Amino acid sequence: MEFTNLNRSAIKNTFQSDSLDLLVIGGGITGAGIALDAADRGLKVGVVEMQDFAAGTSSRSTKLVHGGLRYLKQFEIGVVAEVGKEREIVYENGPHVTTPEWMLLPFYKGGNFGPFTTNVGLKVYDFLAGVKKSERRKMLKPYEVSDMEPLLKSEGLKGGGYYVEYKTDDARLTLEVMKKAVEQGALALNYMKVTDLIYEGNNVSGVICEDMIDGSVQKIKARKVVNATGPWVDNLREMDGSKKGKTLQLTKGIHLVFDSRHFPLKQAVYFDSPDGRMIFAIPRDGKAYVGTTDTTYQGDIAQPKMTVDDCNYIIESINHMFPEVNISFDDVESSWAGIRPLIHEEGKSPSEISRKDEIFESDSGFISIAGGKLTGYRKMAENIVDLVTKQLYEEFGLTFPKSQTKHIPISGGDVNGSKGFESFLQDRIKKGVECGLDKSVARKLVYRYGTNVDEVFNNMKNTDTDLDPVVYACLRYAIDHEQAYKPVDFFVRRTGALFFEINWVLEHKMQVLAFMRNEFNWTQEQTNMYQEELEQLIYEATNPVA
Repeated sequence: MEFTNLNRSAIKNTFQSDSLDLLVIGGGITGAGIALDAADRGLKVGVVEMQDFAAGTSSRSTKLVHGGLRYLKQFEIGVVAEVGKEREIVYENGPHVTTPEWMLLPFYKGGNFGPFTTNVGLKVYDFLAGVKKSERRKMLKPYEVSDMEPLLKSEGLKGGGYYVEYKTDDARLTLEVMKKAVEQGALALNYMKVTDLIYEGNNVSGVICEDMIDGSVQKIKARKVVNATGPWVDNLREMDGSKKGKTLQLTKGIHLVFDSRHFPLKQAVYFDSPDGRMIFAIPRDGKAYVGTTDTTYQGDIAQPKMTVDDCNYIIESINHMFPEVNISFDDVESSWAGIRPLIHEEGKSPSEISRKDEIFESDSGFISIAGGKLTGYRKMAENIVDLVTKQLYEEFGLTFPKSQTKHIPISGGDVNGSKGFESFLQDRIKKGVECGLDKSVARKLVYRYGTNVDEVFNNMKNTDTDLDPVVYACLRYAIDHEQAYKPVDFFVRRTGALFFEINWVLEHKMQVLAFMRNEFNWTQEQTNMYQEELEQLIYEATNPVA
């Protein structure tokens, strides 16, 4: 079934009529990964998400598929080994949306890292994470560090380490995994909120959902129900009456975005803040983004906000490490705030808490997965589906094969891995230029959509609207193939423009609103509400709260 809200009623009817083996609550990267693994093994699987896909933590991270270097400091050897290997799988299965990024780790007198410990640490990291030869760490002299990033302070500089992280667009990665799950037969629907659980005897056998678009309510039955709702995991455990033992500790992280005119960063840098925490500064498409904070959070989970203190912390950290830049709040172009759902550990600060994932199973058979990292989503999904298929065999005699997701390209990623992507990229950039695009725009679209870019290019040939041709092509694709329903879906999750091209959003927001209103036949009340929602996000991206 097409992955579009133009078919919303038909998708809802199929949820109603199909007998599901597995229902996943939560449409972030974990839920998408579970859906893909389950669908590929032949389970009838559905996903419901109360907001848009990736609207929570999965669009608000540092946008790195980490190799886990920071976990080495906490002696989490197993985590480093696993996430390092998983990172490679994520990259090879979707090289359009995940790309290697050389990271500079400067060390200073009195800093977190010194030449000896960095060299040993990175060497151990290369070994544990199975880093390929071409991406193994290099050690740099002070002058080499300054050549690579002239904006770094020179006082006390003792050298640097140089190693590879992987940059991604977290929301697009989530969407590409979800689209692949749907291609494999999964059902998925955004704006469907679980308001209650259904039981047969003492066992969970489904959910009651409220459609957040039209207010209608429906039951969805399933043999197994998995709670993959990230920061909301404990809310659903409470609904099941099984929130006991370990619980979540929510922490908040914010990122600031600057135009390269104000912060002309050449090289991605992982550096010490004045209080000893580590911070990333990453160049991206003519911008630089910097983060993150790590503070305990108890506010509205759906709408975390950047405070003046958060903002000042990042700005002070930038000016401490890049003194010539003289960044002030006036230079901030955009920002985002996100929530990390960590497993609570008594007496530990947010930065010290393990990022390991854990599975909780209640007496009613309600399965929850919490914690974990973006990088480990595929392995987390495999573990959940292994558990579900074991239970389906024991309880119903159903058998399913083992996971194959190590070798399944996600949507847009079917290019024979990273090596095949290079020639694909050049070929499609050429096609984009033939469509009348600037080379840099064509390149950006190929990286955004991978093999699906052909459809986007085709949309450019068929435009008969007032919209800019590129806006139309991307919006048409987002509506028809990525279940976008509101302007915020398009500007935040489908394009990332609210974070990295906010002026583009300001320029096109009213035309996009008008186009979507006609597509979905919104009432005036809906139109006003969705416009207000977008305006609020634009405001929050540029205005911290006290």
